[in-house]
Amino acid sequence: MRTNQVLAIIVGIALGFTGCASRSTTATPADVDYESEVKKRDAEIKQLGSSVQDLQRDLERERKEAEAAALAQARAEREAEEARAAARSAKGSSGTSSASAVAGGALLPPNAKTGECYARVFVPPSYKTETDRVLSREASDRIKIIPAVYESGKETVTVKEASERIEIIPAEYGWEEERVQIKPASKKLVDVPAKYDWVEEKVLVEAAHTVWKKGSGPIEKVDNGTGEIMCLVDVPAKYNTVKKRVLVQKAGTREVEVPAEYKTVKRNVVIKPATTRKIEIPAEYSTVAVRKLASPAREERIPIPEEYQTVSRTVMVEEGQLEWRPVLCQTNMTRTTVTEIQRALLDAGFDPGGIDGVIGQKTMSALSAFQKSKGLARGALTQATLNALNVRVSG
Repeated sequence: MRTNQVLAIIVGIALGFTGCASRSTTATPADVDYESEVKKRDAEIKQLGSSVQDLQRDLERERKEAEAAALAQARAEREAEEARAAARSAKGSSGTSSASAVAGGALLPPNAKTGECYARVFVPPSYKTETDRVLSREASDRIKIIPAVYESGKETVTVKEASERIEIIPAEYGWEEERVQIKPASKKLVDVPAKYDWVEEKVLVEAAHTVWKKGSGPIEKVDNGTGEIMCLVDVPAKYNTVKKRVLVQKAGTREVEVPAEYKTVKRNVVIKPATTRKIEIPAEYSTVAVRKLASPAREERIPIPEEYQTVSRTVMVEEGQLEWRPVLCQTNMTRTTVTEIQRALLDAGFDPGGIDGVIGQKTMSALSAFQKSKGLARGALTQATLNALNVRVSG
């Protein structure tokens, strides 16, 4: 899958260059900024080259993981086979001593020395780095735009065209008086009041009548023997003079003529009407500096040679395997030696869990981490590990 991705990226790079070259042959200088286009392509190539390197590293890591898994499985199978073979060998040589059985077994360390301890340790695979020169960019052309050349000069140009302007001569006005009717003549009905007069008149207060009155003297008596003398007297009528208001003429109406009303007013009248006249406006000219084209713009093709890139890859030289190596054990290891080993691990940056001269779980974990960081065989305290820790074992 990763290999397919790498091939796809390489094909994409080739197509990108092909597309760039084809566009550069058809585009015009006004359409394409060639300098920026080339820079853009260079950036894309660098990015694609980085992607190729990342994919190569991923492929190498996956290959190493697959090899380690295969080696672990092979080691497990070999150990199982060795255990079965050792069981068969021990069963078949029951009449011999254990020492001779160990010496004659095929799974024992070769050329062993008396007083030394050996262990089967896993020796990691060895690799080497190989480099290849690969094409990173094909040859192409860079288009260089040579700008147009202009010459400076002077030229008389029309700033404003000749034209006509219409001027309006306003009308002249004057004042004149005029007598205008503000109210026409009319008729109106006027009320004529009634007329009265005062007249004197005698009014009968008391009508004429007769009354009896007593006689006042003896002459009027008939004789002395007669009693009171009464005389019948005429009383004339009595009148009073009174004034009263009498109607001389009844109330009515009469029609009266109302004359028209006039007013003298002033008004503004046209003495001379408005007129127009045409005024000629001459053209305006100016002398300006101008640039004239001396030579047009042109393009120049500059060949760009192909570029190569050195690609490094890691190749396995020897697979990892289990080997017999001399190691420290309880037989040839003292408390002082363990203390020096723990101190050397601590100085190298690996915590052994305390400087106590005892090989414990933390000391073994620190030792395994140290061996892994140095690419040493792992599984026991080998002589190569002691040399890397700069620890000397006294004889």
